Amino acid sequence: MSAASRHLTPTGTIQSTTDRRRVAFATVAGTTIEWYDYFTYAAAAGLVFGTLFFEPAGQGIATILAFASVGISFLFRPLGAFLAGHFGDKIGRKPVLVATLVLMGAATALIGLLPTYASAGVWAPILLIVLRIIQGISAGGEWGGAVLMAVEHAPANRRGFFGSMPQIGVPIGLLLSSGMLQIMNAVFPGDAFLEWGWRIPFLFSIVLIAIGYWIRRGVEESPVFAEIAERREQTKAPVAKLFARYAPLVILAALVFAGNNAIGYMTTGGYIQNYGTTTLGLERGPVLAAVTWSSVGWLVFTLVAGVLSDRVGRRTTYIIGYVLLGIGAALVFPIVNIGEIWAVTVALLLLSVGLGLTYGAQSAWYTELFPSSVRFSGVSIAYAIGSIVGGAFSPTIAAWILEATGEATNITYYLVGMAVIGLVGTLLLRNRNGINLRPGAEEEQRRGIYIWERPEPVTSSRG
Repeated sequence: MSAASRHLTPTGTIQSTTDRRRVAFATVAGTTIEWYDYFTYAAAAGLVFGTLFFEPAGQGIATILAFASVGISFLFRPLGAFLAGHFGDKIGRKPVLVATLVLMGAATALIGLLPTYASAGVWAPILLIVLRIIQGISAGGEWGGAVLMAVEHAPANRRGFFGSMPQIGVPIGLLLSSGMLQIMNAVFPGDAFLEWGWRIPFLFSIVLIAIGYWIRRGVEESPVFAEIAERREQTKAPVAKLFARYAPLVILAALVFAGNNAIGYMTTGGYIQNYGTTTLGLERGPVLAAVTWSSVGWLVFTLVAGVLSDRVGRRTTYIIGYVLLGIGAALVFPIVNIGEIWAVTVALLLLSVGLGLTYGAQSAWYTELFPSSVRFSGVSIAYAIGSIVGGAFSPTIAAWILEATGEATNITYYLVGMAVIGLVGTLLLRNRNGINLRPGAEEEQRRGIYIWERPEPVTSSRG
């Protein structure tokens, strides 16, 4: 055995609590910062971008265009996923994670410096969309690297818990984003928010990126990739291999995420913020506070899902979650339409239960679905496709339904339908708890993935 081999850490055998905490903290911090940037844009699209960048189109169309700019970035997530997956499976998880973090932060900070339509004309929305596309490319590569770093370092019987660490970075990012916007709304009330207040949360990203970069540079490479590199088994064309052997798996994994993402973007995509302030006439500050509280609920139930999935399985956790998410989706607009801020808060908290339970176990389940040689590509591309099918244009679709029918309750049918799609994808896949994650287990990984296959016995002794 070479000197390098002796220092490799097999999956799940990191014994030091300090090392595990370091990996968990790095993945939480990174995804928090990435999604703070992403959600700040989405919230601003619902609150100010229609007025500042698309106003000449008229109020209704401007709102649709602002939400469409949120969705456009999703179309470029697969590009980010392809690039990150290719390089993540060839050169490692860590350098890709650092690159995506810096790219997202630079795009976000520049949005805070953009001129508006009133001062730059058509160039203002063009530049806004270009920077949003860069955010999409970055987000497409960020998630896969973060979850693999978390899950591939974790012991086999706690993958759900450790995998929930990068997942909670998403509601924490929403919490931080909505909280920052709420503070700015208080400090810069009325027109001052439209003039300068909205820019500061974007510029604040510079500080967060510097912190995240420092944290992620100190994390060791994934033990799985370290072993792949030691064996010189990196796949030359991981994306091509992925689609040649695992295309149906990519599609089903994408559907599992699509339902969660479509419903989640009712809040994270800015639609509820816009609906509450524009259609219901509620104050901007209390609506942002309601979203802040919902992000706390989402965070708690994401952690619960990670722990629960280690006990009862990923698939069972998802089934419970999608049933509850469908109920929440059916009730959200009837409750919100009461027209009181307490009703908005209750509706979003109710929604957060199902959102968390269909999100916390995703890292571990996705990681266990794909073999090591194409794992980064598999989880990233499935996630990117799921986000296009699900959340890419859900706020735009919701705005269009309201514009066409005049009834927000009609949006309910769309949301419940997306929950059903996610449930169907879940029912067609098997639990993979404890599956071998290490190199050389490709044949084992190909057995018992789908519900119609006979599963092979699974052991966790090899990680």
